[in-house]
Amino acid sequence: MQAEHKLQAERERRLRAASRIVIKLGTSTVTGPEGDLCTERVEPIVRSIAALHKAGRRVILVSSGAVGLGRAWLELHPSRLRDLATKQACAAVGQSLLMDAYKRLFSAWSLKIAQVLLTEDDFTVWRRYSNLRQTVDKLLQFGVIPVINENDTVSTSELAPIEGRTAAFSDNDRLAALVMSGLEGDALVLLTNVDGLFRQGSPTARRPDGAGAEMISIVDEITPELKALASGPSASGRGGMATKLEAARIAMHCGGTAVIANGQTPDVLDRIFAGEPVGTAFLPLTRMKGKRRWIAFAAEVQGRIVVDAGAQQVITQGKASLLTSGIVRIESHFAPKDVVSIVDRSGSEFARGLAECASHEAEAALGRKGSAESLTVVRRDNIVLVRP
Repeated sequence: MQAEHKLQAERERRLRAASRIVIKLGTSTVTGPEGDLCTERVEPIVRSIAALHKAGRRVILVSSGAVGLGRAWLELHPSRLRDLATKQACAAVGQSLLMDAYKRLFSAWSLKIAQVLLTEDDFTVWRRYSNLRQTVDKLLQFGVIPVINENDTVSTSELAPIEGRTAAFSDNDRLAALVMSGLEGDALVLLTNVDGLFRQGSPTARRPDGAGAEMISIVDEITPELKALASGPSASGRGGMATKLEAARIAMHCGGTAVIANGQTPDVLDRIFAGEPVGTAFLPLTRMKGKRRWIAFAAEVQGRIVVDAGAQQVITQGKASLLTSGIVRIESHFAPKDVVSIVDRSGSEFARGLAECASHEAEAALGRKGSAESLTVVRRDNIVLVRP
């Protein structure tokens, strides 16, 4: 009980002190059953964001809902959203409607907004990732609320993810977490149609099905058991509890506090940042530095390298670079400065790194494994552990 009180006190302290905040609104919060804007839910959230801004906190809004708004405006039946081109057309129509609604709502509080549409390359290319941070930082200095969404009209990573490909993001939950990571935010709030993470029952409704379901108030470690509680995508959105847990995991490793809460709860943001135990909070772990965070979470993985037990041991202990002498085989091609996945003999990823050379150079060196000289494939300071 004492440990729980300590965690609650830590939660309250961190959320009260959070100065740079990323808030993500899910489709179920932004739109109604017919896909139109749900003003009665969004307006109070805008009011709370305005209050946070007035209190000196810098807020970034990540908002879903463009596809739903576009579908409603075009008067299309939901069954029409099965093909990619139709989804992208709806996104093109709906994004302008979404921004027009936010402009109207924030103007009531004398706040200006800016539209920021992102694609995968804005995260997977280090230069663009750095430029994104500089742009959003400048908007915040101007007192503007950045409203961020994936550019669904040209990007397909969220609407139609490619099977077997490790993408930078495939939903707005992960997108919000990566934005928080890039901006070194203090808090990430994911507002959806559930009260939080429950130990039992389905998390796809306001209250889970089944008697005796218990909401988890605080998480300080995302275990396999917690992951097993997550379900698939929600009915209206493309994410689900699994994507929210992944977003929370990124936030925790970036030194931030994440909260999953119900967007329909009255004054939900006011209560969260007053330190009240609303929703499920995820407490931060050790903060990674900027380039290492990018390698671990944001960059697209291009190559895959299988290493032996000896190489795995020295890498996990942080004592050595990855040399060709410790490589068993290279399973996919990569270029210098690409991010590569480092896996053990069973294929389980335990680290990622920035390649020093191209895969064909590493493979040529593998053919000379008996020689005294070994090629450095990934330097130690460019390796990030992704599994303890």
